[in-house]
Amino acid sequence: MENTQAGKKIFIVDDDKFLLDMYTFKFKEKGFEVIQAFGSVDALDKLKGGIVPDVVLLDVVMPAMDGFELLALIRERGLATTAKVIILSNLGQPSDIEKGRSLGANGYVIKASATPSEVVEKVLKVLNGGQTFE
Repeated sequence: MENTQAGKKIFIVDDDKFLLDMYTFKFKEKGFEVIQAFGSVDALDKLKGGIVPDVVLLDVVMPAMDGFELLALIRERGLATTAKVIILSNLGQPSDIEKGRSLGANGYVIKASATPSEVVEKVLKVLNGGQTFE
């Protein structure tokens, strides 16, 4: 898996500044270019503005618009069409995971059960053509 992430852009969407910064650090450490969005409205604005990430790491529970709604809008409006989308949430019910899958997510990771390093590994797996649903 070496160098698969060189030059890859990851777009991290969360409403928790601490988590945004922690995941930004972990992904930069692995050679990713990181773009942050503080919540779904900021994310939508950046996507409409033309950013083209390779991966979108998407929280679900956010004010204004949740991650599921944002993912539906991304798909509906044809934004980031080539990006892999991985939901990173503390919502871990089978119905939540299935909702993410049905909206076109390539993976679903439960925050509470994955270390930041494991999240990076799961992103690399998806980038290499796999899927990761917990």
